[in-house]
Amino acid sequence: MNPLILPNAFEIALRKQLGACFEVFQASLQEPAPTSIRANPAKHSVLPDEKVLWSKFGYYLNQRPSFTLDPTFHGGSYYVQEASSMFVEQAFLQSVDNTKSLNVLDLCAAPGGKSTHLLSLMNKESLLVSNEVIRTRANILSENIQKWGYPNAVVTSNDPHDFERLKGFFDVMVVDAPCSGEGLFRKDPNAMSEWSPDNVALCSKRQRRILSDVWPALKQGGILIYSTCTYNEAENEENLAWLKEEQGVEFISLQLDPSWGVEQTSKGNVMGYRFFPHKVKGEGFFLSVMRKTNGGESRMNYKNSFTAPSKKIIDQLSQWVLTPEEKTFIIRNDQVQFFPKNKHFEIEFLAKNLYLISAGTSMATVKHEKLIPEHALALSIELNKEHFTVLNVELPQALQYLRKETLEVHGEKKGFALIQYNGVPLGWANVLDNRMNNLYPAEWRIRK
Repeated sequence: MNPLILPNAFEIALRKQLGACFEVFQASLQEPAPTSIRANPAKHSVLPDEKVLWSKFGYYLNQRPSFTLDPTFHGGSYYVQEASSMFVEQAFLQSVDNTKSLNVLDLCAAPGGKSTHLLSLMNKESLLVSNEVIRTRANILSENIQKWGYPNAVVTSNDPHDFERLKGFFDVMVVDAPCSGEGLFRKDPNAMSEWSPDNVALCSKRQRRILSDVWPALKQGGILIYSTCTYNEAENEENLAWLKEEQGVEFISLQLDPSWGVEQTSKGNVMGYRFFPHKVKGEGFFLSVMRKTNGGESRMNYKNSFTAPSKKIIDQLSQWVLTPEEKTFIIRNDQVQFFPKNKHFEIEFLAKNLYLISAGTSMATVKHEKLIPEHALALSIELNKEHFTVLNVELPQALQYLRKETLEVHGEKKGFALIQYNGVPLGWANVLDNRMNNLYPAEWRIRK
């Protein structure tokens, strides 16, 4: 492994910031980056022994396997996520009453690490809006949300200023702001090659614009969790000091366990938390938690405009899911979707004001009065597996399925069947007289 040669201006700034600890910090960057995953509590999987100290769902792996060749990864059993960023869990649980029905925004969400994490922390009465402005990345985000399997999520693709229309709508906002990536130098050589003082200044300016644009959508008393994967104060403390001057903000202190190695920072009235790779088993990260102290009155106009499927379709599909009485079923472009009944009006409000990639769970396409199950339903934690034929497969067959190859038929019952590996559903197949059609999405298939 070639030693990392840090940009000169970055090294000067970090030597000033860390003092005598800089040499230890620099040495830590020569070590391999740890590999960590976060388990989906609603799906079962075999988990490693070593825990990420600040997350009840996080685990370290001894080495980095080929996740592509693990079917349970494709089934949403876990998410590969950098350990330091899992600290959002502490920020959320220590600042928010998660027993309440909340509206939560993950503004810069792709590829979906923090969104899937938030879904595991929120109660089922809450709603997550997971947003990504870049459309191609929003599609990847939607794929990962589908794999996680929770129905109380809406994926949108909007610029932050679009959220100005949703005044006071959100109880919680997570802004993992695009940044200069200083904390990722060890993992991503491109982050280091693209770094410059000018880029830091550009990122800081963009982060202020993002915060200013989205701020009206946070209600009074609402919580903002701001994070970056960078060390410098221009993108962190200075931005938040600016926000405090411009808006009504109070910072929230979090309880830390000394064994975590997380550094609490304070500059003026700004309080934050820093992760350095020589102190924690993770990459560079910064996080701060704030409460909005003024403004933000919600203005929602409720109007029922969604189209419900026929009673015949609802009666049939109600057998496909758990607790159908808690769900709203709608039909759009011959596709039936469901989401939590208690968030019906909120989702309609979002549909009128934002560009939605997906809302809730797509469960079936109506074709010539026949219901064809959607892939998202197979991955849903709300799926009633007892209603379907379940075909349990071994690893070779699971990988065949994920490559969208033809599977053999051995007298299975005709009709739609759920392909399952180690208790984790992977998707649908259609069993015919002498063959089995593989219904795995072509755009998701693995190529190894």
